Amino acid sequence: MKILVFIDNLRAGGKERRCVELLKGLNSFSQIHFELVIMNEDVHFQEIFTLKTKIHYLIRKTKKDMSVFREFYKICKEFNPDIVHCWNGMTAVIAVPACKMLNLVLINGMVSDAPAHQNILRKECLYAKLTFRFSNAIIGNSHAGLKAYKAPKNKSFVIYNGFDFNRSENMMSKDQVINELEINTKFIIGMVASFSEYKDYSTYFKAAQSILSQRNDVTFVAIGNNTDSTESMSLIPEKYRQDIKLIGKRNNIESYINVMDICVLSTFTEGISNSILEYMALAKPVIASFGGGTNEIVDNGNTGFLVKGSDEKALSEKINLLLNNNVLRSRMGKNGQERVRQMFTIDSMVSKYLTFYKKFEDKKLKSLQHVN
Repeated sequence: MKILVFIDNLRAGGKERRCVELLKGLNSFSQIHFELVIMNEDVHFQEIFTLKTKIHYLIRKTKKDMSVFREFYKICKEFNPDIVHCWNGMTAVIAVPACKMLNLVLINGMVSDAPAHQNILRKECLYAKLTFRFSNAIIGNSHAGLKAYKAPKNKSFVIYNGFDFNRSENMMSKDQVINELEINTKFIIGMVASFSEYKDYSTYFKAAQSILSQRNDVTFVAIGNNTDSTESMSLIPEKYRQDIKLIGKRNNIESYINVMDICVLSTFTEGISNSILEYMALAKPVIASFGGGTNEIVDNGNTGFLVKGSDEKALSEKINLLLNNNVLRSRMGKNGQERVRQMFTIDSMVSKYLTFYKKFEDKKLKSLQHVN
């Protein structure tokens, strides 16, 4: 079976992590031959270069560079895949003409969030309208995401993200991380997410300030792309900047999560968050914004708490509740880890994708046999 994987970038991010983990899983199957097309040369996940696959760089010279359609067609013509698997809206748009002209199966994997309100002018919504009708299947990582994008039910499938527990085998020691971050408080609260329009860092920082005004035994950290930016720092008053540490992007993110006592994800929209999976896999209690795919992964009251979005009071109350209850923190962390082992393993994710690919390969073979 030949699969052409097409993604806009492999910078640090949840969608990108999911794609890389899938490719690492597929790499161990001799009957699967895949090639990768990336639209950016900035690659965060260096392990991609250890895989036995050809990598094509399809770089746009400008935003209106139409030559990418022709170049992608050439790649498809040369590789002749059974399946083209796109990972975001723009790659799906570029892939549609080539897939139609060459009669290739197009799997559209652009649904990785779950916006509460659809704006017809939002580019992801436009991409969905343009590409869903031409896609053979639409894979989302949450039921909430497929519903939010109004994906056709007869084409829609959910495959949850998976966590590879082997990632926790080479972590730095807790003392090493704590010394690096220069933390000397009893508790550490963390949020792992890029500083972007979809992540509600403002609410996280406000909750942190509320707690820091009452107690001095806690350090808050923010880890992810641009969390150390001037814009991020502007949300924190000078008096709290020693207690709210803006770490920026880090590799080996498991090592940093491992030192946290409580993990937070405050967002405006979310599919199935890799950050939450990482929190739970490392046995950390989770406090996250209610809604979207988060409701499908966090068992409210059992593995953590779901709070109303943009409600810093509710967020700070739940943080304080967990800070003051060692037994509850431990129980929720262990319950979360078990939930990941049961429902969100990397082996399960890879297996489901393989079954899915095989179904479309079988359909293609039957179609060819019918023609012959």
